[in-house]
Amino acid sequence: MKTKKIWANFGVQDLPRTTAFYQQLGFKHNGASDQLTSFFFGEDSFIIHFFLKDALGPGMKGPITDTKEGNEIIFTLSADSKEEVDAWAKEVQEAGGTIVSRPEEFGKGYYGFVFADPDGHRFNVFYM
Repeated sequence: MKTKKIWANFGVQDLPRTTAFYQQLGFKHNGASDQLTSFFFGEDSFIIHFFLKDALGPGMKGPITDTKEGNEIIFTLSADSKEEVDAWAKEVQEAGGTIVSRPEEFGKGYYGFVFADPDGHRFNVFYM
């Protein structure tokens, strides 16, 4: 199978809140409609679409994970230094995200933290 492109789709409750959160963190907006807001992540412009849960649900052909009860996936965002990891932690909090685990060492040469966006989607910010 040859895949041209891969992207992620998440369910959210509030499109303006989601848009404001990711814009405040500095991600490039990829557009929006009445059912979704979309952003580019990383140097390769990985796309994450944030759909209203009611719009995403039928296409999932099954239940959408309740992010208060569990994780559907965790993406890792690469940082260039420990200082950048610490700065991201501060920015995430200021933007309204939840710090799940404070920045810390994960063995020799590994440093990072986990945060959740306003809908509970989890991300690592990681330096190694």
